[in-house]
Amino acid sequence: QVQLVESGGGLVQAGGSLRLSCVASGMIFSIAAMGWYRQAPGKQRELVARITDGGRTNYADSVKGRFTISRDNAKNTVYLQMNNLKPEDTAVYYCNAVSATVNRLGQGTQVTVSS
Repeated sequence: QVQLVESGGGLVQAGGSLRLSCVASGMIFSIAAMGWYRQAPGKQRELVARITDGGRTNYADSVKGRFTISRDNAKNTVYLQMNNLKPEDTAVYYCNAVSATVNRLGQGTQVTVSS
C-alpha cells in the first residue's frame, strides 16, 4: 500500500522559512514524479512544484525564486524548501506521487504564515 507522509508544516512569520518533507513507502520511489500541491481555504488546489524521476523541476510562478523542490531517492523522500514566505502561502500542502502504477496524494501538512 502506497503511503505518503508529510511533515514540517507550522506557523511562521512572513519572511521566514520552512522545509517540508514527504516520505514515501509501498512504491518504487526512484521512478516516480513527485510534487507538492497546496490548497488555501476557499480556493482550488494548485500545483506548487514538481520534480521528475530524472530531477527536472518546475514551479508555479507565484513561488519561483522562493521555493525549491528536491528529492533523495536513497531516503524515499521529497523536500520543499520554502523561503521568504508570504501570508498568501498559507495553505495545506500535499505531497503527490505519480508513476505508471501510482497516483497518490498525502494527507497534507498545514503551513500558516502570519503578517
